[in-house]
Amino acid sequence: MATNVAYGYAETAVQKVSMIYGIVFLVVGIAGFIPGITTNYDTMQFAGHDSEALLLGLFQVSILHNIVHILFGIAGLAFARSVTGSRGFLIWGGVIYAVLWLYGLFFQGEHVANFVPLNNADNWLHLILAVTMLLFGLLLNRDTRTRDVTV
Repeated sequence: MATNVAYGYAETAVQKVSMIYGIVFLVVGIAGFIPGITTNYDTMQFAGHDSEALLLGLFQVSILHNIVHILFGIAGLAFARSVTGSRGFLIWGGVIYAVLWLYGLFFQGEHVANFVPLNNADNWLHLILAVTMLLFGLLLNRDTRTRDVTV
């Protein structure tokens, strides 16, 4: 007997990619709160360009920045439950990171509008995230129909 069921958790390629991004964002967000992994930890600010804390000695972070990474990670894991959710997470996440990349190009450093600590390493990473998330979201598992499973 055949019955129509939805895909399971992280079963398809797009769901697995959403889950992987979720795990990475979660780990990065937590790592941003660990002294040693984050250098200049004692200079970390809640938000703003004054935070001199550097994740892996490279990426400028703040408390808000780390919290956003953790929330993004939770979202990636939650949306990995469905193909549509995973595609939405990757596409909209890619759009958000594209906007953040543009924001960083114009407002990084001591700019008064810089409420997110960003440096060149952050900007390059945001561009890479924007491109890869959009590509994965647009190209993987374009068919969101359910599949037939014989029970």
